[in-house]
Amino acid sequence: MKRSLLLTSGFLSGALFLTGCAGESNSGTEGEEDRTKISFIHWRGEDKAVLDDLIAQFEEENPAVSVEMTIYPSEQYQATGQRLLQDGSTGDVFTSFPGAQFEAIASAGLFEDLSGEDFVSNFDEELISVGQKDGAQLALPYQLVFNMPVYNKGMFEELGLEVPKSWSEFQTMADTLLENDITPIAFPGADIGPNQFMNSMMMNNAPDEDVFEKLQNGEESLTNEWWVKTLEDFQLLEQKSYIQKDALGTSQDSAMAMVANEEAAMLATGSYHMSALLDLNPDLELDLMAPITVEESEAMYEGINTATFMLAVNSKSEKKEQAKEFIAFLSQPEIASQYANETGQHLTINDVEYESEVLQNTAYWIDERKTRFQPRFLITNAQIEAAVLSSIENVLGGAEPMEAAKEAQQIVDENRD
Repeated sequence: MKRSLLLTSGFLSGALFLTGCAGESNSGTEGEEDRTKISFIHWRGEDKAVLDDLIAQFEEENPAVSVEMTIYPSEQYQATGQRLLQDGSTGDVFTSFPGAQFEAIASAGLFEDLSGEDFVSNFDEELISVGQKDGAQLALPYQLVFNMPVYNKGMFEELGLEVPKSWSEFQTMADTLLENDITPIAFPGADIGPNQFMNSMMMNNAPDEDVFEKLQNGEESLTNEWWVKTLEDFQLLEQKSYIQKDALGTSQDSAMAMVANEEAAMLATGSYHMSALLDLNPDLELDLMAPITVEESEAMYEGINTATFMLAVNSKSEKKEQAKEFIAFLSQPEIASQYANETGQHLTINDVEYESEVLQNTAYWIDERKTRFQPRFLITNAQIEAAVLSSIENVLGGAEPMEAAKEAQQIVDENRD
């Protein structure tokens, strides 16, 4: 979706609503009565144009099948996705988030086992384990996302700033930006909240990748140092004005506009917004940077990765073979390459050719940097996930870290598995 640099946030919100609302669809019309129509549901409104084109190609290659695509806002999809699948009439092909949604849909028995399908070999086997449960491949992650701040690399070079390697260096960098009337971090608290930023903020405070599993089974607590320290770090960001005023009331569109207009140096979301930022300002030079919240010698991780947008077949569907044909089509390297380059997404598909400059410039994060799978998606209980995120929002709203941690831990204790 092309957008001019000076679009107002209201207009941009409206545009995103139009591309992200339920009921958007694409299906063939010629000979429709002779085709088997399959339903494809997901939450990526920003991908509508390229998916419309890919669906048209699929229908041309498979004249007996048509695809009706319906796109929901991501929050609505997380809340209602499982219900949509129940009777098999919707979502012959559907997508799932990792973590709590995946676990809920798996527990409801709504994933068709894809383990024996030939197209599974089109995916990098090291990146699809998040879609496995009890030895079965229930879903196939399509996107490889880096859930850590996007930063203005050109701005850093102009100011002589280097990517910080410790928490003290991060604060020095942020102070320099403030001295130049630049907000260090644009934080979209109104709609995205801390969902993405929490991952890189805690990755080195709690290097144990099983920490949230232990939290859910009672071996860990949010009142322990790893989480209280994370909340204290968020408090520091707010108190030192490293994030903008009224961060909890700032929309995604407004935060993106701050970065596009070079009023802010970083966007606290992830790589999936790089393409949209370049649509807003093609002159930006962007890269990725996670805050290192410990001393350099203590840092185990440099960033966050997530294999997401997990493609799946509804076990209740009466059109499973056609649904599998569509996933097989999307997993072909040439088709996946088109999707990757037109959406600005790294993928989990083998032999994808990245032609866009932003993808080529950030591909080093795949193999050359020590990244960790997004911790938030390892929280499989939705109530506990909400409590963890709320504790951050409470601190940004003025609560003391330990008090926010205690309040959240009480909810954890009430909802432990």
